[in-house]
Amino acid sequence: MKAIAPGTVIFHRYRGYGVITAVNLLTGWISARFGSEVRTLDLNLSSDEIQHADGEQIMFRHAPPDRMPHARLMAMVRQLHQAGYQRLYLYSWPKPSGLHWRWQLFCGHRSWMDRPRREGWYGSGADYNFNPILGWGDQPGASAHELVSALARSDPHGLAQALGQDEDHARWFAMVCDALLPDYAYSLAWDTDHSNPASHVLMPASLPIIPVRKGIPEYSGAPLPWPPGWVGLWQRQEMVTPATKIMPLILPAGSQLEDD
Repeated sequence: MKAIAPGTVIFHRYRGYGVITAVNLLTGWISARFGSEVRTLDLNLSSDEIQHADGEQIMFRHAPPDRMPHARLMAMVRQLHQAGYQRLYLYSWPKPSGLHWRWQLFCGHRSWMDRPRREGWYGSGADYNFNPILGWGDQPGASAHELVSALARSDPHGLAQALGQDEDHARWFAMVCDALLPDYAYSLAWDTDHSNPASHVLMPASLPIIPVRKGIPEYSGAPLPWPPGWVGLWQRQEMVTPATKIMPLILPAGSQLEDD
């Protein structure tokens, strides 16, 4: 079945031809404008008998789609690592709710705290929920191989900066992908008590893991380590485990945790 996204031309049995202006694949609702009408009409993909412009029926999949693209991004980055682009890194910090999170790709130097921002190489769940693309000419639901091809076509100069070796990180990333894909993704952020300004930020002993789709149970596999070089960013730390005393973390000078 063909993908749908804002700009897709559709046909409705009562309204005729129209154009989708917004789509939420988490709920199956879209907004569309028909003819010369100024106002948009909200339609449900499951019950409103909407077709593509060529007559192909649009059937909404009732199984919950990915609510975040992190797992597909991980699979894409792994393919690029295997092709020799080991200096490509994925920074992700989804919230436990899965509704407010961000992701960023960067390359060159493995600088977690001072990541270069390249247009189209980062995104927010607030946008993805309504337009499920990553922003470099990819299609909704594109496979890892298709994402690689689209990124290479869209920004070959940027991708060229990822060419090179970082064997420690590539080995860690492959191990994490083996343990998590396709249902889980990692986060480089952790829960804090925002209701108590005096509370300390505590670093978990292992990598935080979250499911990428609704209905998937919490991760119960073996604990996974933080990426190479991550723990060394902190001047002082005590990993949070039942058998250890909890100590506050002190960030390097000029660094701060990014808020969602």
